[in-house]
Amino acid sequence: MLDKIMDFLHFAYRQKAAVYTVGVNLAKIFKDFSLRRVGAFFMALAGMFSSLIFDGAVPPTGDPLNLDGYTEVFCDEFDSDSLDLDVWAHRGVGARRCGYNAESQAYVENGNLIIKAEYLENGEFGEGWYTGMVKLRQQYQGGYFEIKCKCNDGGDFWSAFWIQAAHPYEADISKGGVGGAEIDIFEAMSANKKLPFNRNAVTSTVHCNGVDDDDDHIDSRNIGTFMGKNIYTDYNTYGVEWTDEEYIFYVNGIETGRTSFGLGTSKVPEDVIVSLEIPDEVKKDKSFSTEFVVDYVKIYQK
Repeated sequence: MLDKIMDFLHFAYRQKAAVYTVGVNLAKIFKDFSLRRVGAFFMALAGMFSSLIFDGAVPPTGDPLNLDGYTEVFCDEFDSDSLDLDVWAHRGVGARRCGYNAESQAYVENGNLIIKAEYLENGEFGEGWYTGMVKLRQQYQGGYFEIKCKCNDGGDFWSAFWIQAAHPYEADISKGGVGGAEIDIFEAMSANKKLPFNRNAVTSTVHCNGVDDDDDHIDSRNIGTFMGKNIYTDYNTYGVEWTDEEYIFYVNGIETGRTSFGLGTSKVPEDVIVSLEIPDEVKKDKSFSTEFVVDYVKIYQK
């Protein structure tokens, strides 16, 4: 009945998820009462109203991350003098949207990976806006993937941590995500929002093709927009647990949402990517610059 009501009211998936999260948290209180669960319930309730009234961000209210049974298989804390190019590769070098990706824009400094966006008069590809993107040379299939970072602030550039198969957008290969998907662990696209709880928020999404009969359009599910803590000035963590059954998303070690969208989770190795994305148009003055600051990237597998 509830599903039919929400369908009648044209709720988006993220809004439906906010409603169900309230019910899940209430059920947890009755099952195992604790003050933490009561707090999570009221946070979920506030998030539901935020989502339904403002289509806004919701707080993380799920279970804490549990890595029992997992072993760390990759960690880079960027403590060396330069980016380890035996481990990382620059990705998408060249023209991108209204500017360029260049190797010069992704570098290690003071124990962090820095990806910088700025306007260069004498850039590698000529005058214009520049940013960067890197990926791990080794591909991974399944596990828990986490980044600790400060997102860039403004200019319509956005920080992102994501996983991508070679062919997630071709229906005959992706096969509804089983043959490969794009898993956007987080994208920080809310810097221009006016309300603080919406501004300090990130979005998680899954993209693939072949879920339905419309092969000309990529199938996507926006899991939701979730609150962080001063994401432009403080380090936050963002992660996803990619299992055989579903993708489970986390902000600061607390579950935000989960989905089995598509015809199953990806069963192929995929690229792990860190990027500062460039918009279709930059409206800032040429003196503007912004940085995506990454403290670490870690991967765990069973």
